[in-house]
Amino acid sequence: MSTAPLLRPGPVVCVGETMAALAPDPAAPLDTAELLRLDVAGAESNVAMYLADHGVPARWVSALGDDPFGRRVRERIAASGVDVSGVRTDPARPTGLLVKNPGTEATSVHYYRTGSAASALGPSVLDEPALRDAALVHLTGITPALSPSCRALVERALRPGRPYAVSFDVNHRPALWGDEPAAGILLALAARADLVLVGLDEAQALWGKTLGDGAGPGAVRALLPQPRVLVVKDGARAATAYIGPDTYTVRAPKVRVVEPVGAGDAFAGGFLAGLLRYDDPVQALRLGHLTAASALRVLADHGPLPPPDRTRELLAADEATWNALSVQGRV
Repeated sequence: MSTAPLLRPGPVVCVGETMAALAPDPAAPLDTAELLRLDVAGAESNVAMYLADHGVPARWVSALGDDPFGRRVRERIAASGVDVSGVRTDPARPTGLLVKNPGTEATSVHYYRTGSAASALGPSVLDEPALRDAALVHLTGITPALSPSCRALVERALRPGRPYAVSFDVNHRPALWGDEPAAGILLALAARADLVLVGLDEAQALWGKTLGDGAGPGAVRALLPQPRVLVVKDGARAATAYIGPDTYTVRAPKVRVVEPVGAGDAFAGGFLAGLLRYDDPVQALRLGHLTAASALRVLADHGPLPPPDRTRELLAADEATWNALSVQGRV
């Protein structure tokens, strides 16, 4: 099935906050860590960097403080081949910060982003030159949780008659929502997007009463029939894409996981790149999985992709070869 009418040629513009990120190195709980490594972390810029890795023109639009963290973030993302000309510098507000706390079962994240430069973004961002020729605008459910002005930005980006397609990664972060009704807000926003990505466990946590116990990807599609493309990621098992009336499911390769944070953004970047480069939803899902594996195998949110020739080989592999794939080191 061709997806070309949905994603016309042109740059992908990713809008949202990126923070400086501190994490123990080597990985250990913060209580016992001796050293912290400085990196950058942001869902939307992660997607932009992976798009650039795949050769897709990508821009990141946001705001940073006029501080060392902000300069570090801008330089790091620009060095990945992402256009950062649409990033504002706010002299009155700081760059956000997060600290990762690796645990035996999962990694928790502590945020220090209240009053950050990006939290002051608003709908006027959409009038800037960086968005005028966008083919696709990528947003996540993190942005509407940051502030009323950020929510207004997302609402306006999803307005009817918009000149670009919108992809929306639900990306629910409970700590950011507090007592607000995230489930209803995120469902309403997702229903207005052209392309939606959501984890099955995430959908069950948000909308479980509606979906029902043990609901699968099909129940999520029934709840969200509006987006032309819906991708439901079932963790380490598989991902399913609903494109119009058609359904495609691709198993995830086995991966030796070093750190899971950032894998969802990597999958989104790979899947979007696959839709833009190939006329094959199965290849797009495979590219999403391969890109997610790159993030899973490193401590940082952004990991190195397989060599291009290996990627092409795996995208063209028969189903049995793909299903037997195990990613222990480099693909």
